[in-house]
Amino acid sequence: MAKEIKKDIKPEKKPGQPQAAKQDKKPKEHKSQAVVSSVAAGPVAPPPQGYVVRLKEAYFSRVLPALLKDFNLTSPMAAPKVTKIVINIGVTEAKENIQALDLAKEDLTLISGQAPQVRRAKKSISNFKLREGMPIGVRVTLRGIRMFEFMDRFISLAVPRIRDFQGFDARLFDGRGNLNIGLKEHHIFPEVNMEKSPKPHGMNITFVTTAGDNKKGQALLEYLGLPFKKAKV
Repeated sequence: MAKEIKKDIKPEKKPGQPQAAKQDKKPKEHKSQAVVSSVAAGPVAPPPQGYVVRLKEAYFSRVLPALLKDFNLTSPMAAPKVTKIVINIGVTEAKENIQALDLAKEDLTLISGQAPQVRRAKKSISNFKLREGMPIGVRVTLRGIRMFEFMDRFISLAVPRIRDFQGFDARLFDGRGNLNIGLKEHHIFPEVNMEKSPKPHGMNITFVTTAGDNKKGQALLEYLGLPFKKAKV
């Protein structure tokens, strides 16, 4: 019984002894709130609930019926669609200047709306002074809403800024309906700050589809708005 009474008694404060400062306990932040707050201010913020990209809506309302008709398909599941877009920026000077890599990461984040991954050398090449594991560029893979958003901006804003552009060559398809586009400079994207990033970087964009062949792949991308060169008669 004596022990229980002793626990309830608080120690007396001695005169002249400084009082310990009280520490404010911060409420624990919910994991989902932490994720949203970390990206809300940047270009990688998640879209609001119920948000629909106009190009995605166009695929189901306009493109899909046209593909079903053109290729005599009976099921929408059999129609070709874009599954992902892969964007690569090579940074050859990254092995000597890490700031160039950071700038490329920032630019690709602005262009794609998603944080990119750093690409590293898989093996050493002495002629290029390249060692295994060295950073050589940045890459991002887009799916879902961000994929359609990027494609919409690419078609409507970036492509018209390509110099002397007359359409993409159908020979850029790989035989399975996937399109590989090489661009000389990333400044065609209006999101890039040319004062902060004056040196142009070449980049590669791959549109991965379920077409299975070039004819269906080209029809899909043309209906979505990607311009191609007219075939010579």
